[in-house]
Amino acid sequence: MDAVVALLMVVGSLVVILAGLVWLARRVRRSGVGAGLMGPIDEVYNPGAHRARQEIQVQDERAEAPSTADNPLRRD
Repeated sequence: MDAVVALLMVVGSLVVILAGLVWLARRVRRSGVGAGLMGPIDEVYNPGAHRARQEIQVQDERAEAPSTADNPLRRD
């Protein structure tokens, strides 16, 4: 009986750990924090993904809200 309880505890703790890792992975993907950590790894093992991530970052930096003072179609 003790072996069954021990086995259930081990399996239960593995399930809890894996569920925590899944939750953490989803949170990191949504927030975009993982890009800084995965950058060097992608650069070595997946250069295409690294270049794509760099291009997306450049485009995000270029995107600025247009100034309303410079808008010729704006009516005052």
